[in-house]
Amino acid sequence: MASLRPIRPELDEPTPIHVRALDDLRFIRETMERSNSFTAVSGVGEILVGFSALGAAALAHSQSGDGRWLTVWLAEAVVAFSVAAIFTARKASRAGERLLSRPGRQVAASLAPPLSAGLMMTIALHRVGAPELLPGVWLLLYGTGVVTAGAFSVRVIPFMGLSFMLLGGVTFLTPDSWRDALLAAGFGGLHVIFGYVIVRRYGG
Repeated sequence: MASLRPIRPELDEPTPIHVRALDDLRFIRETMERSNSFTAVSGVGEILVGFSALGAAALAHSQSGDGRWLTVWLAEAVVAFSVAAIFTARKASRAGERLLSRPGRQVAASLAPPLSAGLMMTIALHRVGAPELLPGVWLLLYGTGVVTAGAFSVRVIPFMGLSFMLLGGVTFLTPDSWRDALLAAGFGGLHVIFGYVIVRRYGG
C-alpha cells in the first residue's frame, strides 16, 4: 500500500519573537557604530606605508651624516602620508563614505596636534644637536595621535597607537645605533601587522 504524502510541504517554524528582537537590536547597534566611526582606514595603505618605511630605514642607516639621515626620514614621512591619504580616499569612495564626514574630520583633528608637535620637536632637536632623541619622539607622538584618532575609528586603531607609544618609550632606553632598527620595527613592522588585521577584519 502506497504511503500518503502531504499535499503542502511542512512550513518552517516561525522565528521566536525574542530572537528577531535581538537581531534587530544588533543591526541597529552596528549601524549606529558605523555612522559614528570612520571605517575607511585602508589596511592596504598601511601595509604599503610599512614597506616604504622598511626601505627608508635601510637607506637611512647607510647615510654618513645626521642631516642626510633626517632628510631620508622626512621624505619617508611625506611618502607615507601621501600613500595613506590616497588609499583611504579610495576605500572611502568604494564604501560610499565621505572622506570629510564628521568622524573623518574628528580623526584628522585628533591626529593633527601630535603630528604638529612632532614636527616642531624635530626642528628643535635638530637645532640643538640631539638627533638620538628623534626616533623615540616620533614613535611616541605618532602613537599618541593614532590613539586619540582611534576613538573615532575602528576598534583596532587605538591598539595600534598604544603599540607605537610603547615602542617609543623603549626607544629612549636603547643605544643610538639601534635607531633605524626601532624605526623599522615601528613604522615598518607595526604598520604591516595592523594593516593586515584591518584588511582581514574591515575589508581592505
